[in-house]
Amino acid sequence: MTGLVVCGVVLALASAFGVLHRRRSGRVRVRGRDDGRRLGADELGGPLGERATLVQFSSAFCAPCRATRRILGEVAGMVPGVTHVEIDAEEHLGLVRELGILKTPTVLVLDADGRVVRRATGQPRKADVIAALGEAV
Repeated sequence: MTGLVVCGVVLALASAFGVLHRRRSGRVRVRGRDDGRRLGADELGGPLGERATLVQFSSAFCAPCRATRRILGEVAGMVPGVTHVEIDAEEHLGLVRELGILKTPTVLVLDADGRVVRRATGQPRKADVIAALGEAV
């Protein structure tokens, strides 16, 4: 009987964790650690956008990274002055550690000065990215 109770508790905790993880994945939000952090063209390997820059950290075997690349490319094509830069996390481990990137894809929204204003871990929705750009401009 005790084993059945333990099994039930473990299943309930695992389900709660799964629901929480799914709700948080892909949401674009502000993180306190990013406040005031700036990235330049030399760190990104490409120029900053006139209005904003979408920086995507990806890895070679990440399936959601491909969908995120498509979403961010579409947004950058729709909104004038916005650039999409993709960075291979494995090749830029120093920058990944410095920014506290824990999983791919991670998307940073930078304003025109290169300041990090928003962050999303997981595959973001197009509407959330567009809303975050409104705050970056």
